[in-house]
Amino acid sequence: MRKSGVLMPVASLPGNYGIGSFSGEAYKFVDDLKAAGQSYWQILPLGPTGYGDSPYQSFSTFAGNPYFVDLDTLVEEGLLKKEECTGFNWGKDKNRIDYEKIYLSRFKVLKLAYKRFDPAKEKKYKSFVSRNRFWLDDYALYMAVKNSFGGVSFSEWDDDIRLRKRAALKEYRERFEDEINFYKFIQYEFDKQWMALKAYANKNGIEIIGDIPIYVAFDSADTWASPELFRLDENRMPTAVAGTPPDAFSKTGQLWGNPLYDWDRHKKEGYAWWIKRIGHCMRLYDVVRVDHFRAFDEYYAIPYGDKTAVNGKWVKGPGISLFRAVKKELSDIRVIAEDLGFLTPSVIKLVKDTGFPGMKVLQFAFDSREDSDYLPHNYDKNCVVYTGTHDNYTILGWYDSISKKDRRYADDYLNNAGHTGKELVWDYIRLAVASCADTCIIPMQDYLSLGNEARINTPSTTGGNWVWRMDKKAFTKTLAGKMKKITVLYSR
Repeated sequence: MRKSGVLMPVASLPGNYGIGSFSGEAYKFVDDLKAAGQSYWQILPLGPTGYGDSPYQSFSTFAGNPYFVDLDTLVEEGLLKKEECTGFNWGKDKNRIDYEKIYLSRFKVLKLAYKRFDPAKEKKYKSFVSRNRFWLDDYALYMAVKNSFGGVSFSEWDDDIRLRKRAALKEYRERFEDEINFYKFIQYEFDKQWMALKAYANKNGIEIIGDIPIYVAFDSADTWASPELFRLDENRMPTAVAGTPPDAFSKTGQLWGNPLYDWDRHKKEGYAWWIKRIGHCMRLYDVVRVDHFRAFDEYYAIPYGDKTAVNGKWVKGPGISLFRAVKKELSDIRVIAEDLGFLTPSVIKLVKDTGFPGMKVLQFAFDSREDSDYLPHNYDKNCVVYTGTHDNYTILGWYDSISKKDRRYADDYLNNAGHTGKELVWDYIRLAVASCADTCIIPMQDYLSLGNEARINTPSTTGGNWVWRMDKKAFTKTLAGKMKKITVLYSR
């Protein structure tokens, strides 16, 4: 069935306290999507952000971001007072996220709520802790210990706890019991609020497309708690790390630094960790987009300690065996394979064998030197088309950035008779919505016809990313009506 939706990070929602959250504005966004005739709300990873504030470098692949817990809901529950929330500095610009100010304020106000929280009166708290024990205990301990060492990576902790000696684990659990319970409280509130928002979206005909990175961060509870699942040496340091090879966009490649999986160990254990991970995601979301899907076929391994990705090499991944194991255990999982970039025949075969839809991005289509797979006339129906993703320019910014030759090619393809600004952006939206792709997702910034000031992320850069927020009055009834008209017109 043909459907469409909007890509909009939770962090980018308007609202109080410096960053988007599971607030009334999130519920309003669902209402607006419904009014606009949409079927999907695609978000970015919901995990707690680490280095560079990136949702793709999280302290846990299972935990939720404390920044997304709605403080006004905690006020309604009697855990906070309104003046306590407004008494902190959340940043001056309502359209930009100031992560430093949020970091300095958010945990202080959540601590106030925690001190008033009585788990004995929360019937669902005990079952939440029990149901999520397989990751929650290690995550809460990890964050408590991390804080005690001033926030440094676990690689810099004292050896006894870094190497998870039994006596050290017992000692730290006892010493930081209150701090551990604080992090469990945050996760309980996150889960409760998110599941309520998801239920509201589903009730109103909106399904959630979640997003998970293929890799976990080195500085994470996942790596610390389960070192046997990764390619680490006897000192718990990586032997090789993830990234991508040199290409036209980067002469030295991309050095991500994530630890690589020990796929032989995962296979030996029946992919149990992956089954838990995907199962957890299928509870949080209706559909899961898996980032960097090609690494399941072959992954790029860079020697640990290298300053660039030049000396990496391709290594065979788990292939279809992983997905057979996951499907056998979880049955009908709904996955979008992020299969962008250069694809080998074996990657193409893997995506086809899984049956998962791949991705098509219009901004990658208009290379005047070749007939691209990203051009709509080359699509098959089982794919998801985007004007751009969180890593791309907005359409306005992209159009201004391409060469004159490519722009002329794009203009010819769209029969552009001098359109600029909003008219130009809507030409590309129309091209995506009209395509034969079963699913069409448009970033909110493109529906708002914004330029690169609204770009979410520029890959391989630090600073200035993940900060854009939508203006409170931007998603108007007029815009919703225009979105619905084009959605209905092309039977989505």
